[in-house]
Amino acid sequence: MNDSNKHHQHHQHHQHQIKPHILLVEDEQDLARLIMLNLTALNYEVFHATTLSQALNIIKSSVIDLILMDRMLPDGDGIMLCQQLREADNSVAVMMLTAKDSEADIVLGLEAGADDYLVKPFSVLELRARVKAMLRRSKTQQISSEQLQFNGVTINAATREVITNDCPLELTAREFDLLLFMAKHPLQVFSRMQLLEAVWGYNYDGYEHTINSHINRLRNKLAHSPGHPELVKTVWGVGYKFSPPSAT
Repeated sequence: MNDSNKHHQHHQHHQHQIKPHILLVEDEQDLARLIMLNLTALNYEVFHATTLSQALNIIKSSVIDLILMDRMLPDGDGIMLCQQLREADNSVAVMMLTAKDSEADIVLGLEAGADDYLVKPFSVLELRARVKAMLRRSKTQQISSEQLQFNGVTINAATREVITNDCPLELTAREFDLLLFMAKHPLQVFSRMQLLEAVWGYNYDGYEHTINSHINRLRNKLAHSPGHPELVKTVWGVGYKFSPPSAT
């Protein structure tokens, strides 16, 4: 199955799917029960895995909208599964649950393709709010039909595709959202806090490395695409801007 068909099927399925499907990958039973209780109360369908291999089987057999992934699992690190999904071009939203709050550990998860993270211990209210925000954003973006055209670059909000010089670019949901948001406001400079608010739906202090990691991943993918368009530029001391490619 080619990528466009894969994405098309995924979106078709979403239109018929009423309850969002969430996969919780967590081996700490008390915490897992607490999370599942809160998510089912929000009318979400929750699948539970305690190992990476169990999680992989569920992902293969079910359509999942969001994965809440613990870092430390009996058969490895949740980051490994996140990397596997991204290497297979699976753009399902992933939120890492981590007891490690050092910046290096957080960045490691984001660089592996996680869309967001929650540091344990977290409040149930924060968990609910962040899960709702992630699901709401992905749902509204699916029904958008906007298409932006620049010189050799097309950003299609309906299919969530970016094409540079006739070659599709594989982006995660957050990378695409960041690029689309900035591309809607060419040359406007956004601070990291503004991007967090617009793309993640919150602006908590200390989450700036979320933006840095996603911008770095996005730039790295653009650097390997045909024509190497430098679409995202740093404005030192302020933030980032979308710089449309010039005519050649």
